[in-house]
Amino acid sequence: MDFNDLTLFVRVARLGSISAAARDLDITPAAASARLASFEKGLGARLVHRTTRRATLTEDGSALLPHAEHLLEAAATARAVLGREQLSPRGVLRVAAPSSFARLHIVPALPAFMARYPDLRLDLRISDSVVDLVEGAFDVAVRYADLADSSFVARRLAPDRRVLVASPGYLARHGEPASPDDLDRHACLVVGTLDVWTFRDPYGEVVARRVTPVLRINDGTAVRDAAAAGLGIALMATWAAADALRGGTLVPVLRDHPLVSTQTLWALYPSARELAPKVRVFIDWLVEQFGPEPPWDRDLPVQAHPRSIP
Repeated sequence: MDFNDLTLFVRVARLGSISAAARDLDITPAAASARLASFEKGLGARLVHRTTRRATLTEDGSALLPHAEHLLEAAATARAVLGREQLSPRGVLRVAAPSSFARLHIVPALPAFMARYPDLRLDLRISDSVVDLVEGAFDVAVRYADLADSSFVARRLAPDRRVLVASPGYLARHGEPASPDDLDRHACLVVGTLDVWTFRDPYGEVVARRVTPVLRINDGTAVRDAAAAGLGIALMATWAAADALRGGTLVPVLRDHPLVSTQTLWALYPSARELAPKVRVFIDWLVEQFGPEPPWDRDLPVQAHPRSIP
């Protein structure tokens, strides 16, 4: 695959015009069109819809674009290493992150990051589905999980602590459980598939209970809002529940039985070799924002602080 062809294709995609891409690369529009057609023929796929005014990507072109950008940026990084140069962070940075976490903690902090690195363009994909970093051509993925078997390079960002919460109104109507066994008599709200709630009792013993939810939602902030509305007791990550706990719309439950979590918030990337400057600065920024003691856990009004297994 010719890097000149990839460069032309990426320019056409960004500028939306073969003529504009030709001017940018100092070649004639006819030469650019012929080269693009030859590139498509070699791939056996049509990449661009052509009209007299615009060039738009086909479905195959849209699928190829992030990989083409990744290859060109990797080549630029390699040239910089060989030339003993220090590249400033630039280009497109593709990041995957969980929906609720991204909305609450990444997106609000982005203005400062974008101002610090004005040559970077961010492509942020938020989803609670686990994405394939290689197939999706992502540079970084933010995940909260147990990564003991992960084949990717991971950098720890922050502990992912959990707390049991309910609204004051719900507890006034139904009473507060005294132990995990009492949860059978309460309405439980579940995020996704987290049906097993694991506690540590006052004597240090681990106690696991499977709950039968009255409401299951695949979004943490939606479960938080349902709990604040008085629908029941919910197991929440502190990064999702912290503001509601500080505001009093939620209060901690089973303070003498703190939840045990094996999960951690990680930044994952496919390879540590010759890490591109754009990836390095973004991961460093994430660490700066969230670690080692995340801002959402500071002064959290939970008498028995939630615990994580190291």
